[in-house]
Amino acid sequence: MIKICDINLAAKEKLPPTFNDKSGIGVHYTDAFIKPMNKTLEDGTRISCKRKGLKLMLVVGTKQGEGLMRRLDVSKDPVVMLESALQEAAKNAGIELKITDTEILIAP
Repeated sequence: MIKICDINLAAKEKLPPTFNDKSGIGVHYTDAFIKPMNKTLEDGTRISCKRKGLKLMLVVGTKQGEGLMRRLDVSKDPVVMLESALQEAAKNAGIELKITDTEILIAP
């Protein structure tokens, strides 16, 4: 497993109800969580994770996958919804993604 980044602990401050979010999926939390994932690894592999509406796009080198933020099917909790969407995007890209309490790891 290769470490992508540490988890942005400040992102939890952007969760409802402490942060005003009318999206229903926690877009402010999602954007703050995935921002540190956009980087280039030491071996030159570019990693990018972007959100557009309900869709997350994960790109690792030449592999890419999409995941959807599913509020009704998965959970109303933005944390659970985001993790599910990231796992779906990683699976569609053909990589393994592991999110621990402190960091995000991949196995290409």
